[in-house]
Amino acid sequence: MLSIALALCPRAFALNPALDVSQYAHTSWKYREGFTKGGINRIVQTADGYLWLGTGFGLYRFDGVRAVPWQPPPDQPLPSNAITYLLAARDGTLWIGTGYGLASWKNGKLAHYGELDGFEITRLIEDREGVTWVGAIGYPDGKLCEIQKGNVRCHPEMGGLGHGVMGLHEDAKGNLWVGFEEGLWRWKPGPPEFYNIRQPSGIQGMTNGEDGGLLISTPSGLQRLVDRKFNLAYPFPKRMPTSAASRILRDRDGGLWGAVYTVGILHWHQGRMDVFSEPDGLSNNVLRDLFEDREGNIWAATDNGLDRFRDLPVVNYSRRESLSSVLASAVIVAKDESVWFGSRDGFNRLSHGQLTVYSDRRIPVAAGVSETVIKGLPNTLLAALTQDSQGRIWLSSRTAVGYLEDDQFIPVAPGGVASALREDSAGNMWTAYQDLGLVRLSGRKEVERIPWDKFGHKDPATAMIPDPVNGGLWLGFVNGGIAWVREGQVQTSYSAKDGLATGRVSDLRIDREGALWAATEGGLSRLKNGRIATWSSKNGLPCDTVHWSVEDDTRSMWLMTSCGLVRVARTELDAWAAGGNNATWKIHPTAFDSSDGVNTQAFFGSQTPHVAKSPDGKLWFYNVDGVGVVDPRHLLFNKLPPPVHIEQITADRKTYDTGSNPNPRLPPLVRDLVIDYTALSLAAPEKIQFKYKLEGHDRDWEEVGNRRQAFYNDLPPRHYRFRVAAANNSGVWNEAGASLDFEVAAAYYQTIWFQALCVLWAAALLWLLYRLRLRQMSARVNLLYQERLAERTRIARDLHDTLLQSLAGVSLQLDGISKQAATAPEKTPSLIARVREQVDSAFREARTKVWNLRSTSLEAQGLEGALRQLVERMGPTMTARCNVTVTGQPRPCSPDIEEELLRIAQEATNNANRHAQANEIRIALDYGAGSLTLSISDDGKGFDFEEGLRKTGHWGLKNMQERAAQIRGTCKITTAAGQGTQIEIRVPLSTWSLKNALRRNTLAKHAHSSSGSR
Repeated sequence: MLSIALALCPRAFALNPALDVSQYAHTSWKYREGFTKGGINRIVQTADGYLWLGTGFGLYRFDGVRAVPWQPPPDQPLPSNAITYLLAARDGTLWIGTGYGLASWKNGKLAHYGELDGFEITRLIEDREGVTWVGAIGYPDGKLCEIQKGNVRCHPEMGGLGHGVMGLHEDAKGNLWVGFEEGLWRWKPGPPEFYNIRQPSGIQGMTNGEDGGLLISTPSGLQRLVDRKFNLAYPFPKRMPTSAASRILRDRDGGLWGAVYTVGILHWHQGRMDVFSEPDGLSNNVLRDLFEDREGNIWAATDNGLDRFRDLPVVNYSRRESLSSVLASAVIVAKDESVWFGSRDGFNRLSHGQLTVYSDRRIPVAAGVSETVIKGLPNTLLAALTQDSQGRIWLSSRTAVGYLEDDQFIPVAPGGVASALREDSAGNMWTAYQDLGLVRLSGRKEVERIPWDKFGHKDPATAMIPDPVNGGLWLGFVNGGIAWVREGQVQTSYSAKDGLATGRVSDLRIDREGALWAATEGGLSRLKNGRIATWSSKNGLPCDTVHWSVEDDTRSMWLMTSCGLVRVARTELDAWAAGGNNATWKIHPTAFDSSDGVNTQAFFGSQTPHVAKSPDGKLWFYNVDGVGVVDPRHLLFNKLPPPVHIEQITADRKTYDTGSNPNPRLPPLVRDLVIDYTALSLAAPEKIQFKYKLEGHDRDWEEVGNRRQAFYNDLPPRHYRFRVAAANNSGVWNEAGASLDFEVAAAYYQTIWFQALCVLWAAALLWLLYRLRLRQMSARVNLLYQERLAERTRIARDLHDTLLQSLAGVSLQLDGISKQAATAPEKTPSLIARVREQVDSAFREARTKVWNLRSTSLEAQGLEGALRQLVERMGPTMTARCNVTVTGQPRPCSPDIEEELLRIAQEATNNANRHAQANEIRIALDYGAGSLTLSISDDGKGFDFEEGLRKTGHWGLKNMQERAAQIRGTCKITTAAGQGTQIEIRVPLSTWSLKNALRRNTLAKHAHSSSGSR
C-alpha cells in the first residue's frame, strides 16, 4: 500500500518512517561476488566508525567500500574463526563471540575467557552499568555469564536454562531479559522471574516497546508484555511461513524491523507493515542480523552478504508502491492539492494519502488503492495534462482531447500526439501537436488549427506557456528557438544567434518577476526585457541538457538535467542578477544523482508539465519508472563529520600496518610508496571527498575526490608527516582528519657521516690535485727556465762567434786605419771600404740569427711555404741542390709544432750544407692518416752518430732531439761514414705543443734591437 503520509523526514540521521523499505536507497554486497568468504552472521560498529562483520570464516572490517579480513596477532589466535556474535562496548572493547569461546580485542591485545571455552556464544549485550553479559549454548547445559573488569561470573543457579541462552535484551526500564527454549527470564533487577512462553526455536528476537517495555517475536507476530501478560501487537501476514523473527530492531525513529528466516525483512511503520525480500533485491531471504549505525542506516546480514538501507533526498513511487503501471506522462498538482500523473493504464490521483487509479477497465490494484472505471477514457501513455480555470482536469491523447467531470471523460476535439496543453487568460485551450500544428479550442468549442510553418518553423513546438501579462503564448521548438505568438502571428522570436541556448526546448516557465526561462539541450536561458543570459556547463552546470526548471518556496531554483537534479540557491541567483546577468558568471549548484534517488536519463518525455509544486512546497516530477518527490524545506543533511583513518603504508610492495606500527621506519631507497586511508561515512561512501598533504614534500593540499590512496615516488630520506582530511556526502569536513608520522631511512651514502667523509675526501682530492698541479707548474716553469737559459746560451754563443767577432775585427781595422791615416793617407779610403763590407756582413748575419728566432713566413704561408722560403734564403750560400716535397692532404696543425719543425729543418739543412759536402739535400713533408712526418736527407759523407753526440760545443743534434721531444714527437737520425744522413721527425696530429710563442717573439725582438737595424 502506498504511504498515507508522503512527507519527507526533516531529520538528518534517521530513516523516514513514512516510507516503505522499497523507497529507501538499497545497496547489496554479496559474498558470491567476492565481498566476503561466506554469509554474514553479525554486524557491529565500533567507536572509530568501522563496521565489523562476523562470518563463518573470520572477522571483516568494512569502511563502506572495502571489506578487509582482520587477522589477530600471530601469537594471539581466536578461539575459532566461526564468528557467532559481536559487541562494541562503550569503553572501546570489541567482544568477539565464536563457535568455541569468547575473546575481546582492545588496544592491540586479544584477551581469552577460559570459562567459556568450548561454548557457542549466542548473545552479547552491555547493560547500563557497563557490565558485559554473555549467553552461550553448550551440551548438556548452556551458560549465562557476566564480565566486569575482566572478571567472569557465571550463574549456575539459573534453573531451566536448557542447552543455553537464545536471546538477551535490556529494556528501557533497566530490566535484563534472558530468552531460552523453555521460556523467558527477567533476570534483574530484583529476584529473577520466569515467564512460561514456550517457542519452538526459543525466545530470540526482543526489543523495546513504545512504552519502554518489552516486545518479543513469536511465530504469530510481535507480542508486547503488559501486566505480566503478552498480547499480540504486530501480527505477521497470514500467508507468511510460521517462523519467529530471530532479530528485532527498533530504529531511532520508532520503526520496527524484523529478520524472519526464509521470508526476508518485515518493516512496521505508522500502523502498517511491508516486506522486502529477494524479489525486491535483498541479497538473501535467510537473515542473520539487523543493525542501525550511527548515521541511521539500517544494515541486514544474510546468508549471501550484506544489505544497506538509507534515506534519500528524492523519494520515488513506482509500481512497487502500488502505482497502476510505469509512468510515462505528465504530472500536475490540482487546486484541491491532489497530485495527478498519467501512466500506461490510466491516471493516478493522490489525495490526502489515498491513491485512486482511473482507467477504462478494471485492472489489478494493491490493497488500500481505490479504482474508478471511466468508460471511453483514452490511453494516457502519451497524454499531456492541465487544469482549467473551472478546476477541470484536461488531457490530450492520441484519440481525443477532453476533460474529466463527475468521473466521466468528456471528449471535445480529435486527438493526436501532443506535447503541451494549456489554457490562456481568455479561456482558450491550446494544444501543441507534433503533426497538426497549434490548435485553439475556444470556450464555445470552436476549433482553430494553425500550421507550424505559419510561425516560420517546419519543426513542431515541444513546450508552450501562456503569457499572463501580455497575453498570447510562448512556444519552444524541437530544433531550437522560442517565439511569442499572439492572434496567430509571431510577435517576436529568439534563437541561438540572440544568445539563446541551442537545441530542443523541453520546458518554458515564467517566474514571478516576469522572466521567461527556457530549458534546452544546450543549457538554461533567461529572457527578460529583451536580454538573454544562458547557463551551461561552461559556467557551472554539471551538464548542458536541461529538461525542466522550477522555483521552490524559498525561491531557489531546481533543474532536472541529463546528469541529475540540480539545486541553485537563491543567493546564487541574486548574485547572478546583481552581476547584470553576466553570461560568464560561475554558479555553484548542489547536484543530486542516482545515489540520491534521482533516476536520470538522457532523453525526457515530450508531454508536459514535467514538474509540479504542491501547496506544501514539495516538488513532484515524473521519471522513467514512476514519480519522484523532493521536499526542499527538509533536505537530508549529514552533520556528522566522518572519522578518518590511515590504514596502511606500502613501500615497494611491503605493507606496514599503521595500527600496530603507528610510526613506521621505512627502508632506504624507497621508490614506490602507497598510503591507504579511508573515512567512515557509511551513508554514501561514494560521495566522500578527500584531500591530503605530505609535510616535507607537498607545498599545498592535494584534493583527490573519492580516491583512497596516495602515491609517492623516490622520496628522499627524512622524517615525514602525512595528513588527510575528508568530507561526508553533505560536504561536512573533518578538518582534523588523521595523520601519520613515518621516516624514510637513508642509505649509507645518504647519511650525514658518509656525506661528511665525501666532503673530506673531495677536499683531500682537491688538495692532492692542487699539489700535483703545483708540481706540474713548477716543472713547467723550471723547463721554461732551462729552455730560456739554453736559448740565451745559444744566442750568446752565436753572437760571440759571429757578430762580436765581426765587430772586434772592425774595431782592429779601425785602429789600423787611424795609424795609417798619418803615414799613408792614400790607403785610407780602401781600408774604410773594407770595414764597410765587414759591417754589412755582420748586419746580414745578425738578421739571419733573428729570422732563426722568429719566422714570420709561418704566419703568412704555413709550414710548407716556410720550408720553401728557408731554401730560397739559403740559396746563395748553398753548394748542394735542395728541394722540398709534400705528400698527403695538408691539414691545420698547432703553430708550436710548425715552429719547431721549421727550426729542426733549418738546423739539419745548415749542417748538411756546411759539413756533409753533399750534392743533394731533400726536405720531405708527409701528412699521414694519424701523424705528420718531416724528413731531411742528404747524399753527403755522413758521420759517426755516437761521436757526433759526444762532441762538446756542438748542440745541433741534441737541439733537434729536444725540439722533437718538446712537441711530443720522435726524432730518428740515420747516418754512417760515407752513407749520407737522414733525419726523420714524426709528430701525432693530436699533439699540442707546450711551447710559448710569445716568449720566442720577445727573444727575437730583443736580439733584433741588440743588433741594430738599417
